[in-house]
Amino acid sequence: MTPEAIEGGPIAIVRDGDRIFIDAEANTITLDLSEEEIKSRFDNWQKPEARYTRGVLAKYAATVTSASEGAVTDKYV
Repeated sequence: MTPEAIEGGPIAIVRDGDRIFIDAEANTITLDLSEEEIKSRFDNWQKPEARYTRGVLAKYAATVTSASEGAVTDKYV
């Protein structure tokens, strides 16, 4: 699912207890919230701080591409 939560995609505003409908035939995922609630959540959303700032996980996070691009680390090599 892209864009991913870390990039501010819709999955970033999903909370425990929210209803999500998946229609495999129509290829859709729907979050069961009013437009007002969705707007409110996006207005209050902030990109989280990086959990890792040093070491191999920080290097991985800095170089890996998004899922829509294959989640690879050799794109820029």
